[in-house]
Amino acid sequence: MSEVDVEGRTRTVTWADPRAGLVAAKSMSGLAYLSAIARGEVPGAPIARLLGFALVEVSEGRAVFEVEPAEFHYNPIGTVHGGLAATLLDSALACAVHSTLPVGAGYTTLELHVNLVRAITGDTGRLTCTGEVIHVGGRVATAQGRLTDASGKLYAHGTTTCMVFRPSGSGGQE
Repeated sequence: MSEVDVEGRTRTVTWADPRAGLVAAKSMSGLAYLSAIARGEVPGAPIARLLGFALVEVSEGRAVFEVEPAEFHYNPIGTVHGGLAATLLDSALACAVHSTLPVGAGYTTLELHVNLVRAITGDTGRLTCTGEVIHVGGRVATAQGRLTDASGKLYAHGTTTCMVFRPSGSGGQE
């Protein structure tokens, strides 16, 4: 196998210690915590810094992320790797669920289904990923989302199922 000549592109990524966010999360409702991240008062997830996306809007049951696709997102065949769309959908869908949870509750993704419907390149322009809750029960929550460009053209869509963890004594009935 021969070596490929590399031009020397670099990308430097810095992030805040995620433990500060974990401490804040334990004392705030999901909506208050995510709103603090969107305002820059609490550090966001290091993965968002690494991939260059951000939470730009949150309300109860809804979360919106944005990204500007770039060359560093590319796969070997010259388009943005599908993992970027999957990560954006996972983030938007899970945060939509998180925005509905009270202080002390948490969640984890159990299932993520992503449909990639159009190639993304560095020329695509800014993409918006919107996640919206379908159902939040005592232990299970579902959400759906869409990844679109500025004109509303669809690039990917998906759904998630999350397991919800509630503090003892807070019910938990579906």
